Amino acid sequence: MGARFLNYLLTPYLTLKLSSAGYGEMSLVYAAIPFLNVIFTYGLETAFFRFSQKENNTGKVYDTTMVSIITSTVLLTLALLFFRKDIAALALVENHPEYISWMALIIAFDALSALPFALLRQQGRPIKFAMVRISGILINILSVVFFISYLPSLAEKNPDSPLLWIYTPGNEVGYVIIANLIQAFCTLLFLSKEFLSFKWKFDTALWKEIMIYTLPLTIVGLGGVINETMDRLMLGWLLPLSEQQIKVETGIYSAVYKLSILITLFVQAFRMGAEPFFFKQAGEGNAQKTYARVMKFFVIAVTGMFLVVALYLDIWKHFIRNPIQWEGLKVVPILLLANIFLGIYYNLSIWYKLSGRTRAGATITLTGAAITLLVNFFFIPMFSYVASAWATFLCYGTMMVISYTWGQKVYPIPYATKKLLAYIVIVVILFFLHKGGVALWQNQLFSFILATLLLGAYGLFILKVERKEFRKLPVIGKYL
Repeated sequence: MGARFLNYLLTPYLTLKLSSAGYGEMSLVYAAIPFLNVIFTYGLETAFFRFSQKENNTGKVYDTTMVSIITSTVLLTLALLFFRKDIAALALVENHPEYISWMALIIAFDALSALPFALLRQQGRPIKFAMVRISGILINILSVVFFISYLPSLAEKNPDSPLLWIYTPGNEVGYVIIANLIQAFCTLLFLSKEFLSFKWKFDTALWKEIMIYTLPLTIVGLGGVINETMDRLMLGWLLPLSEQQIKVETGIYSAVYKLSILITLFVQAFRMGAEPFFFKQAGEGNAQKTYARVMKFFVIAVTGMFLVVALYLDIWKHFIRNPIQWEGLKVVPILLLANIFLGIYYNLSIWYKLSGRTRAGATITLTGAAITLLVNFFFIPMFSYVASAWATFLCYGTMMVISYTWGQKVYPIPYATKKLLAYIVIVVILFFLHKGGVALWQNQLFSFILATLLLGAYGLFILKVERKEFRKLPVIGKYL
């Protein structure tokens, strides 16, 4: 979570250094990367966790999956490079096909790093995992600052410097992508020991079994990416505006989307740790109770984060350094709730992963993807990125409900459903109370005080209701 937070620190810098149109152009390029990441990795990380446990032979599974991903990465990268002009046109950057070439290499390095990272997680080596992640992100940040701030300053002070052969004025978006490429390459370099630890051995029978398991997961991944990033591309395709204004609107939406930072980071960190944990717990006699308890603490955490962001939005907005983009703040609470639903869905999804019913996951995700596409298609021309925010909300909310209903029939888990729903409803009511109070008295100090009182009230309410649960926790339990 800390590593991803460092990466998010680039948002204020980039919204300051790039115009709204430039930020939108960058967002359109990066919207394509998650699609390709899913195709390049095709569910092999999850398959590695499952089959390592199932086969009781981590080495054989690692060897087979590494040979598979190396071969496919080479072929797919060559295909991307060949079609780079067509992809650039789809991403509305047809004048910069080099962006797609650099993007292809980023995805290739990321794909080759995926299984070494999975191996570290499977071996329970969080320190190296975190150090590699953080080191890569620090390299990215330093590279971005070097290209976008240092080189322009150097060009003014010392125009004859030999370093300036790599500098082209006005190429800020390209430099952001190059910095990401440097990060991806260095990350793979840091993982070279794990990457090179496999043997060039390929178990065909095992690979076929893995592919049967991962194909639905790939569909899940593609559906998930549609839900997460397709709205940016559809803004580019469907808004009845000039190309420049489309990029401005996309830049606004992409910037305010980052204000769901706390919940997004927590959900992403949860995904990284939960998957191997859930698989390890599956053999325990009280696994279902453990899953229910994890869900409870997860919902308590994300509802608290919702209030921290939504109630103090006048402070958080300064995370975006371009005031023009503040007009999109109205969709932040919607996106926060959508990310809560997504996090709950990830908790719930354990039922189909443990039971091997990955087709169910594909069905649920494709349902969500259909909602995303339909809502965006019909409403973007009228409501721009507001339609995209509501599409995200409806998509993740629907996926959450379907997964819960279906999962309880196949793999019942004793979730405290009514209580958790009540927590979500309560924080939404508190948000509207704050919004109503500020509407009556538009004073920033009053807004801050009211927000603090409401957040404190919710914290005390949770401590009172869940006192027994918190008493069981290490360290803080003794104080309750």
